[in-house]
This record gives sequence, C-alpha cells and structure tokens, in this order.
Amino acid sequence: MKYRKLGIGNNSLKVSAIGLGCMGMSYAYGEAPNKNDMITLIHSAIERGLTFFDTAEMYGPFTNEELLGEALAPYRDQVVIATKFGIKIQDGKQIQDSSPNQIRKAVEGSLKRLNADVIDLYYQHRVDTNTPIEEVAGVMKDLISEGKIKHWGLSEAGVQTIRRAHAVQPVTAIQSEYSLWYRRPEEELLPTLEELGIGFVPFSPLGKGFLTGRFNKDSKFASNDFRSIVPRFTADALEANQVLVDLLKKVADQKSATPAQIALAWLLEQKPWIVPIPGTTKLERLEENMGGADIELSAGELSEIESALEKIKVVGDRYPEELEKRTGL
Repeated sequence: MKYRKLGIGNNSLKVSAIGLGCMGMSYAYGEAPNKNDMITLIHSAIERGLTFFDTAEMYGPFTNEELLGEALAPYRDQVVIATKFGIKIQDGKQIQDSSPNQIRKAVEGSLKRLNADVIDLYYQHRVDTNTPIEEVAGVMKDLISEGKIKHWGLSEAGVQTIRRAHAVQPVTAIQSEYSLWYRRPEEELLPTLEELGIGFVPFSPLGKGFLTGRFNKDSKFASNDFRSIVPRFTADALEANQVLVDLLKKVADQKSATPAQIALAWLLEQKPWIVPIPGTTKLERLEENMGGADIELSAGELSEIESALEKIKVVGDRYPEELEKRTGL
C-alpha cells in the first residue's frame, strides 16, 4: 500500500492512499452485516496495509464507532481514525448542532466508544448555521491543546466557511463527495484546498457503488437503503448513466483492472493530497479497492478519459433536495 499526507508541515497526517469508509458496516445501506464479520474485515484491511478508517457518531447512531473501537483496539498505534460531530437526533430527525457544549459532549462520547485516548481527525459533519464557524474552530483549537484530538476538518463545507475556519485553527482535511460522476469540487473547492495546504478526503468515490458496474435500470433498493431516495438511483437515471460505466469498463479492460479500480486511480491522479475512502463490507471488494492505488494512469490516458467525460451528461441529483440544502455552506 502507498501512503499520502493530508495537510502540510506540522499540520500533516500520514495515511494509506486509500482509506476505508465504515458507515455501511452499521448504517444506511440496508440491514447491517454481522459485527464479527466486520471486525474480521477491518483486521484484514490492516494486514494489507490500510491505515485510515472513517466513521461518525451519527452512523448507527453510535454503533459504528463502537464497532471500530472494538476492532481497532489491538492496533491503535498503527491506524488513523477519523470521526465526526455536529449532527444529533431530535424528535426523530437529524439536526445540525455544533454548539460548544454539544461538541464537548460529542467528543467525550466518541472517545469512549472508540476506546481511544485521542481522536486522530475530528470532522464537523455538517455546517451548523446557528454556531459561527470561528466558534467551532476555537473549540477545536482547545481540544487539540488538551490532547483530545490531533487534527480537525470539515465535511461538505463551502470555501468561505473553510477559509474562516482555517484562519482560527489550521484545518488538516476536508471531506466531501467527489468522483467521476460528481465533479463539482473541481470548481472552487480543490483550488482553495491547494492554496491553503489542506488535504481532501472524497467520500462515495465509487458513486455509492454505481461506478463498480453493479447496478442497472432493473436494480431495486430496500426502503432502509439510502439509495432508495437518491434521484440518481431511479431506474431512468441508472439507465442514462450507464454510459459512464461503459467508459470505465473500456479503460479497465485496457489496464487489466476493474471499473472500480479505474475510478479510484483517476481520483488519486487528480492531486497527491487526495485520499478516497470507499466503503465495503466484503473482503474481495476491499482488495479490489486497495488495488486501485497500484494503477497508474498516464497523461495520455487521463486526457482520453477527460475527453470522453466531456461528452457525458450525468442524469439525476446526487441528493434529495432536503439533504442537499445541508451542504456547501
């Protein structure tokens, strides 16, 4: 496994070039798998050189952090754990709350569930419009000085929010969706991160599974699978977007690889400070995803992919309208 740095200088964090998004082990994609099987999978990832694990208190809620706390206990000094604060359940709904008292409560809960003395990377899960980001950054600064977290970041934040936060306490990483079928970060986010020396952690780098080639217009999703409410996963959108999978398959055949590996290799080629975190619950998919770090795409191949992408219009929004409102603030 190759390794990369998120952030720069004293504010950098060394991680495996591909991480593991652990949300689906407990939450969001149908019935949760067997816990012991997931612990075995996490251990397999470590044995293969993967060091970067992503979770959040809201995944479950809480059960995903507990899973990682148990699975990673024997390897704590060998791995980097990222978790998130800032969303809580109130009256059965998720709401943003990054008030200082809530952050203090959240960090103590995460430390306990993760069975850890310190959190390596602590993200604000979504921007809280009721709490100035400078106030949030100030709490992060205090938590770092107190030794409760090492680094902090934001998830799905807009560039002005990032700049304001970074001015108070340097930000190590930003997490947002980015893939071959969601390229909006290229407009403003990536140039800002490069300017400020902040790392980027794309979630859903495989388009919630779509870019692997697993789905078509006949695919069905259970009511407890998040994709069942995503416009991009309607039958019409799945059919229209197959052209993107066809492109990946064509390149994959040329490189003796899989579509998923090409999608991940493409991301890694965009910037040396990008570290995608594909999620999986299967060993064969884990090995496949990690293999994406070993594939090199030449300048000519990247240019060919770009030319093909320019002719493809992705159909369907990536989120329902209500969830999209919570991003990019």
